[in-house]
Amino acid sequence: MVRKRPASRVFLDSNVILSGLLSDRGAPRIILDLLCLELATLKGLTGAYNLMEIERNLTRKFPALIPVYEQYLPRLHLDVVRLPSREEIAAHLGITADKDVPVLVSALNGKADFLVTGDNKDFGPLRKLRKFPFRIVTPAEFLAVAGQIISAGTA
Repeated sequence: MVRKRPASRVFLDSNVILSGLLSDRGAPRIILDLLCLELATLKGLTGAYNLMEIERNLTRKFPALIPVYEQYLPRLHLDVVRLPSREEIAAHLGITADKDVPVLVSALNGKADFLVTGDNKDFGPLRKLRKFPFRIVTPAEFLAVAGQIISAGTA
């Protein structure tokens, strides 16, 4: 009997989704394109908080990209993690910048295996702590691992 491996749960920070929409090149776009393929080995997720942040940034800075976002988002088949409660956020305050705590809690609540972010300033120090049940990686680092995940799922 062959055991099917569960899909790796990949939480995308807002900056990864925005970067992938802004450029058709680079690691963020490749990640978005991989998720559009609906591979059995990868499951994308993000937080309701992240979607609010993306929509706020698009409205303020890139209104011409709103139709692209609206067309692309459903193709990603992301699980959207609910907004964290005040209590959940309060339990993690001080660990990183306050604006990033809802992202961290959303990744925890979504049972992520990876938190993919381009925010090295705020999330970089957390990578060294290794106190979370997921790995915090840059888009390029995730792509290096994604190849292994995908090929292991087809073996």
